[in-house]
Amino acid sequence: MTQASLHTEPDHLVVTAPTLASGMAWVQQQLGVSMAPRIGGQHARLGTHNALLSLGPGFYLEVIAIDPEASAPARPRWFGMDEPGASATPGLAHWVARTDDIEAAVAASPIATGAITPMSRGALSWLITIAADGRLPCAGLMPSLIQWHSQPHPASALPDLGCRLLRLELHHPAPADLAAALAAVGIDDARVVLREARQSAIVAVLSTTQGERVLAG
Repeated sequence: MTQASLHTEPDHLVVTAPTLASGMAWVQQQLGVSMAPRIGGQHARLGTHNALLSLGPGFYLEVIAIDPEASAPARPRWFGMDEPGASATPGLAHWVARTDDIEAAVAASPIATGAITPMSRGALSWLITIAADGRLPCAGLMPSLIQWHSQPHPASALPDLGCRLLRLELHHPAPADLAAALAAVGIDDARVVLREARQSAIVAVLSTTQGERVLAG
């Protein structure tokens, strides 16, 4: 597959939190919708668990936290969760983009996205990029890459509560470099907006039944 034919698109937003309960409560406060009853599960390999919220067909929001009942993993956890203070309070930390050829996308990216790692949760199975030290690529602005092996997409099992992504704003000191990396892996989505800023930040603007709402780190 050539770089020009790569197709990669936003798959889900990642909210990290000290506990699932605090993360779910934060999302409800920010968006005005409840994530209860929780839909999600455990990631035994990395010692985390999650809760999911639909953002429309093929797209969702994930709240993820360290699972207090799981054994400590043999490697650093994903999404920078072992960084000091990384999950001290709930916040939007990252995003994940799905691709139809993860090996080609990783090879094409000028920004290191991590090693391709097999993962599973219940009936779901996928490949995802995770850095060896667990840190987020480009301070969370360059997405982790995912290729689903199971069908249907997880979002299809979630109740539609009327939330949709309007914009994913990526604030970066060198937005042209980030834009080139996104294009290299095949991301061409009008909802992904790059802004020049002194400090890196990720902001999601969503439409909800309560009006337009914002999630940030």
